[in-house]
Amino acid sequence: MGRYVARRLLQMIPVFIGATLLIFLMVNVMGDPIAGLCGDRQCDPATAAQLRKEFGLDKPVWQQYLTYMGNVFTGDFGTAFNGQPVTELMSTAFPVTIRLTIVAILFEIVIGITLGVITGLRRGRPVDTSVLLGTLVVISVPVFVTGLVLQLLLGVQWQWIEPSVSTDATFGELIVPGLVLASVSLAYVTRLTRTSIAENRRSDYVRTATAKGLPRHRVITKHLLRNSLIPVVTFIGTDIGALMGGAIVTERIFNIHGVGYQLYQGILRQNTQTVVGFVTVLVLVFLVANLLVDLLYAVLDPRIRYA
Repeated sequence: MGRYVARRLLQMIPVFIGATLLIFLMVNVMGDPIAGLCGDRQCDPATAAQLRKEFGLDKPVWQQYLTYMGNVFTGDFGTAFNGQPVTELMSTAFPVTIRLTIVAILFEIVIGITLGVITGLRRGRPVDTSVLLGTLVVISVPVFVTGLVLQLLLGVQWQWIEPSVSTDATFGELIVPGLVLASVSLAYVTRLTRTSIAENRRSDYVRTATAKGLPRHRVITKHLLRNSLIPVVTFIGTDIGALMGGAIVTERIFNIHGVGYQLYQGILRQNTQTVVGFVTVLVLVFLVANLLVDLLYAVLDPRIRYA
């Protein structure tokens, strides 16, 4: 497995470079960041030239990218246009979004897999039909609608929660935002688990385990569920980075100052250093999550071996 991990780490290098290069090019065509920095009033030519030189925007794009990547490998993600280092913004934003993502992933694992197992074992019955209809509704409703409705009902009318999350953003405050963030993915996990369980129920190894007289709960947990979780783990693993990067809507609704909030502010103000820096870290999260998912395959299915 050591050789496999080393090979995968080497494969991450061109993927990381290609992804960051694409992001850097896309961000640099958003518009003139100096114009956004000056606000509604246009900068005079001398001030604009000084700002471009200060932030390195007077150099060609390829040279800006090489300079940026060289700084990244030393832990320097640049400076935002307000003079604050991007690493300081990350130190306050990422812990909040990580907590929010943990809550969302727990909802996916606990509720999604549980409902998927129940419906997969009772395929075609009323409970299966009800859960399928419920997940279809959740998938069809946009996240911002779900978030605003829950905020209005739970926070404003019934006053069970605070409508906005405080700056501390504790796990307790992030339960409802985490549910909103995980809602669509939770529905997909439920349907994916249900399909996998229903298909593997008819497998030979399940029939053999049942014929040997093993208890039903052991057949389900040790044999059926373990082999059925591989596609679910793949989805959840790739969903980690998507939840962290796709939390813009949820964080805006509940006033959470996390990664999504900083990305939104960076795009709104055309702050290229902030956007590129945060997305670069998200790319690393995607790559590491995919590697961990691949390694987890061997834990779920002992037949899988890594050369």
